[in-house]
Amino acid sequence: MSEDQKRVLEQQLWGIANLLRGKISADDYRDYILGFIFYKYLSEKQYLYANDLLEGEEVTDYAKVTDKETLQAIEEESLLKLGYFLKPTELFSVVAAKGNANTEVQSNYIIDDLKAVLNHIELSTMGTESEDDFNALFEDLDLNSTKIGRTPEARNTIIVQILNHLDQIDFKLKDIDSDVLGDAYEYLIAKFAAGAGKSAGEFYTPQQVSKILAQIVTTGKTKIKSVYDPTCGSGSLLLRVAKEVEVSEFYGQEQNRTTYNLARMNMILHDVHFREFDIKHEDTLEHPKHLDLRFEAVVANPPFSAHWKGDASPLFSTDERFSQYGKLAPKTKADYAFLLHMVHQLADNGIMATVVPHGVLFRGAAEGTIREYLIKELNYLDAVIGLPANIFYGTSIPTCIMVFKKCREANDSILFIDASSDENFVKEGNQNVLRHQDVEKIIATYRNRTAIEKYSYVATLDDLKKNDYNLNIPRYVDTFEEEDTVDLDQVATDLVAVAEALEANETTIATYCNQLNIKTPF
Repeated sequence: MSEDQKRVLEQQLWGIANLLRGKISADDYRDYILGFIFYKYLSEKQYLYANDLLEGEEVTDYAKVTDKETLQAIEEESLLKLGYFLKPTELFSVVAAKGNANTEVQSNYIIDDLKAVLNHIELSTMGTESEDDFNALFEDLDLNSTKIGRTPEARNTIIVQILNHLDQIDFKLKDIDSDVLGDAYEYLIAKFAAGAGKSAGEFYTPQQVSKILAQIVTTGKTKIKSVYDPTCGSGSLLLRVAKEVEVSEFYGQEQNRTTYNLARMNMILHDVHFREFDIKHEDTLEHPKHLDLRFEAVVANPPFSAHWKGDASPLFSTDERFSQYGKLAPKTKADYAFLLHMVHQLADNGIMATVVPHGVLFRGAAEGTIREYLIKELNYLDAVIGLPANIFYGTSIPTCIMVFKKCREANDSILFIDASSDENFVKEGNQNVLRHQDVEKIIATYRNRTAIEKYSYVATLDDLKKNDYNLNIPRYVDTFEEEDTVDLDQVATDLVAVAEALEANETTIATYCNQLNIKTPF
């Protein structure tokens, strides 16, 4: 039943986007739609929780409570349990109803009310454990922006329209699995990512790639203490790990402020308690926020070949994350800076899986030195998995997954998988997409360390040494398809036959033309 409910909810929520298409740009209405969905979710959670607390009281409907002592008691309990507090007058349904009441007695102008409500949600958390998780959470909901209307009245009309549409959707938080709304929210994020062009990679990793990473880092486990993503985007990778095993704590860091807010909303919408996640906003390489922690699972889809300060800052040369490797990642390619940061954060019993561009496998100079040290001296690299090109939003370049473990069971070999050929994906529109069976094949091959002709190869450390620690996948997985032998004598015979047939046809056509007393066409 949950799957059916989720599909219905997804279509209902996407219907809001269709409602606004052509009125304001997709990039602009994305933040408003996702933000208002989040506000409605917080409102419904508050309403249901308050009603539970009111059982046995004279007034059992939170929306009708006016007693100050009762409201104060509910506020105290809500801040402990939910991490925030909404008054009865601040509930989504109340604000939406005012937006529909355009009479001589009452105006339907709700922008000021809405600002006050969103501001109060954040203020209610100040001085509490959840303050960091709600701080400036609604800052991207600029209700005065001319992007959604040139005048206050025009903006109000759009906002009322969104709230009215949302108010008609029953989230059924009391009746459905907690992931149903969260997954529908991620569905919206994915739909927005599909139309966001180059910026999409900043906040979303395709679901099937997320699934591969999540299943790899949870291999052999039913629960893990902590999962970490240093470039967490909307948080989809972290949440995907929780679909595979029980996760106690989620950690992430994100440089883009809007995306950072989205990640926190996504966590809360998936019913992850505010005490169970710690998402930080800052540049991970320059200002890491969890450096003293080690994580049992590390997943990431860092920005490909990003620029960073590198050796322009002397601090990085002595940084404990990078100092032992003898070289720093190039300033114009931060791929290995992210890799080494994640290796540093990985626990001894953990698994790390990250998406990287293919250049990481074979580029020389400083990157070659770092790569050799990781393999030869530390022996941390466990597997390299080549993915099809054009499976990420915003870029068509081929990518791969690198898997690292500090205590490897198969410590004398590295598994190479080439899942990039045509039979390992399907084309949907402009994107290449991994199917369920493609994902399952990758995971089974990784977990069993199986050598499959033209698909995977288990290379020894000596193999890598002979290749100067170049990890280019075709060096290890031979996907060459021998073409059929061409019989040139037969080709010559066929050409003679074709020429004779043409000559005969021309003779026949000339005969007909003579009979009709017209010119021949040749």
